Amino acid sequence: MYNYLDFEKPVQDLELKILELKKLAENGEAVDVADEISRLEKRSRDALRELYRALTPWQKVQVARHPDRPHCVDYIKGLFTDFTPLAGDRNFGDDEAIVGGFARFRGEPVAVIGQEKGSDTASRIKHNFGSVRPEGYRKAVRLMELADRFNIPLLTLVDTAGAYPGVGAEERGQAEAIARSTSACLSLKVPTISVVIGEGGSGGAIAIATANRVYMLEHAIYSVISPEGAASILWRDTTRSKDAATNMKITAQDLLEMKIIDAIIPEPMGGAQRAPETVIASTGDLIAKTMKDFGGANIDFREQRREKYLAMGRSL
Repeated sequence: MYNYLDFEKPVQDLELKILELKKLAENGEAVDVADEISRLEKRSRDALRELYRALTPWQKVQVARHPDRPHCVDYIKGLFTDFTPLAGDRNFGDDEAIVGGFARFRGEPVAVIGQEKGSDTASRIKHNFGSVRPEGYRKAVRLMELADRFNIPLLTLVDTAGAYPGVGAEERGQAEAIARSTSACLSLKVPTISVVIGEGGSGGAIAIATANRVYMLEHAIYSVISPEGAASILWRDTTRSKDAATNMKITAQDLLEMKIIDAIIPEPMGGAQRAPETVIASTGDLIAKTMKDFGGANIDFREQRREKYLAMGRSL
């Protein structure tokens, strides 16, 4: 069953009523309900369109965190063939919050790194809810270096609330691992593309998102800290998360205006969670276009990436 967000209550009431009428019709307990179902479906579509046409930043945070949104593994399954995952950082162990390996994208070899949150209780525990430990970032660095060595473009899929803040992670050098991963992104000679598919939280996201091109889904968010964390620091009151979300400028639209990201990938009406195949296909089309542009250009990708991020500091 679809998981409705708090602000989707008007749509939920209509869609549950539609399901109820359809069930009655199937069981022969109601006659001539086709017109009523059509009328309710139109009302439901209109209500959904109106809601998503004017989402507040806090509502976008809720949509970005929706459990039914397509995750990293869904994009890998939908966009790539011959995916060969690699595990371990060759130092401590494997962190399944980072999924990475080599694959083919429309026939061309690519390296893929993504953060996976999991889609049910078992997979969320397995992937640590997408919160990456130091060994995850060191695994990402290992994959980046392999991609660079063999001149293979890198694609990253960002979806994390932030790096894992546990004691063990800090003891194993979480800050250093994030810094090295960010540095590795900046040092690559191959072209890199990053897509924020849900949450882009803090350094945990930046560590794999420092790319030549950074794209965001329409209702994704990207920020230096979560709204709850910002509210706790600024006002010592987590109930002011809505205020924080508004003031932090974390939506794709805000970040495009500030030239932090390069483009927005439209989502279907009601968000990516209502039509995952559609948004995955749209993401693939934009990646393909970007790779074609990169292939036909004489670019020093490391220098272009350096100038891209220096320009942000000069203009903000």
